Amino acid sequence: MFKKLRNRFLIVNLVSISIMMLVAFVTIYTITYQNVKRETNMELFKVSDFYHGPYGSVAHEGVNSGSSSVPSTGRGVENDGMGERGIGAYRGPGGDPKTPPSRSVSFMIQTDKQWNITDTHSRFDMEESFYTQALQKVDQDQSSLGDRGRWTGQFALNGTDWAYVVDPSGDGHMIVFMDVTAQQGILTNLIYTFTVVGLFMLIVIYFLSRYFANRSIAPVREAFEKQKQFIADASHELKTPLAIINTNTDVLLANQEETIESQAKWLHYIKSETERMSGLTNDLLYLTQMDDSRSTLIHTKFNMSDAVESIILPMEAVIFEKNISLDYSIDPDLMVHGNSEQIKQVILILLDNAVKYSGPKGAVNITLQKQNQDVLLAVSNTGEGIAPEHLDRIFDRFYRTDSSRARKHGGHGLGLAIARSIVDQHKGEIYAKSAQGEGATFYVRLSLGRGSAA
Repeated sequence: MFKKLRNRFLIVNLVSISIMMLVAFVTIYTITYQNVKRETNMELFKVSDFYHGPYGSVAHEGVNSGSSSVPSTGRGVENDGMGERGIGAYRGPGGDPKTPPSRSVSFMIQTDKQWNITDTHSRFDMEESFYTQALQKVDQDQSSLGDRGRWTGQFALNGTDWAYVVDPSGDGHMIVFMDVTAQQGILTNLIYTFTVVGLFMLIVIYFLSRYFANRSIAPVREAFEKQKQFIADASHELKTPLAIINTNTDVLLANQEETIESQAKWLHYIKSETERMSGLTNDLLYLTQMDDSRSTLIHTKFNMSDAVESIILPMEAVIFEKNISLDYSIDPDLMVHGNSEQIKQVILILLDNAVKYSGPKGAVNITLQKQNQDVLLAVSNTGEGIAPEHLDRIFDRFYRTDSSRARKHGGHGLGLAIARSIVDQHKGEIYAKSAQGEGATFYVRLSLGRGSAA
């Protein structure tokens, strides 16, 4: 069950994160694509405007139709810091070089209305077949899109990506081409990067999710196991008195002619086990009420010293009857904030527990004192003590270190669980210290209320 729960948690987590990553990657790619496309079109339009301008007209002088542009100046290749500038670098007034404002390779084709090449211009030497292939790509797009004035497009040719803009003119078309392989490479690399990063992140997230899923499920598994144990223990506790009641009832029914007085023993057994069941159900109901009413109970400042004494005094006679010595030391007027009746119940549980397990001719010691800003109650008893492996679990419901001894002394393992629940509600601390063969000491630490005696 828990394995299925963990796997379901992993699947939901991975699907959710994958969707978020995909949305993020698509958003980033879309924004990047739009930016690259916008910058490409701006640069392409600048190149197109150049060929439409006066320098474009100068560029055409000395150019034979259908051939690459070779200026009459006959200048060779120059380097202007932006890369090579080949044939077709012109100088305007003042000696400034005038070239198409492009950081990429670009060229122009002039056609008539029937899309026949009438003129070409390029900064670099290109074969005639290349112009023809490029024009065919544009003609294919034009056939599918129709003649709709100025338009842009993009195609791949011989492993290079080209963007173009078509400007219709009165006697034909002017098509300007620009190499955008670098820009397309950015987008392609972005996709590869997203794919690699996404896969890597999913692997990392899988192991992280698995780790946190196990940690998250651990308390659920523990609570489930405790619940199963609780049901099993409660059933066991109820099973024994029910069996006794059932057996004694059968005895009574089998001897119907007997008087009530002669059957009194069986009736006492039934009453005793009924009271035992009543005590168990009351304790279970009290624990449930404690869990459900943590925020509704009224806490006030009360005298902790008086509360301890009010429990000890009625118990003295019972303790002495069991031949157990009692010693106590209580600092006066120690005030705490909480519910006095609940704290008295904690004191009674600890004192009753100490008396039960102190052993023959044992001793019980109670101290209440101020310790820094806290009140510390300690209830000690002689006896066999508690093994170290049991100290952390003795406050669990129905937990017993020795079931046979617990049955002998009575109770059903809920007293210390009730005490811990009450102390937790008061934001205090309860714990035990023990050494086997030397008895045990239970401690309750509560915060001092304002106005306590120094």
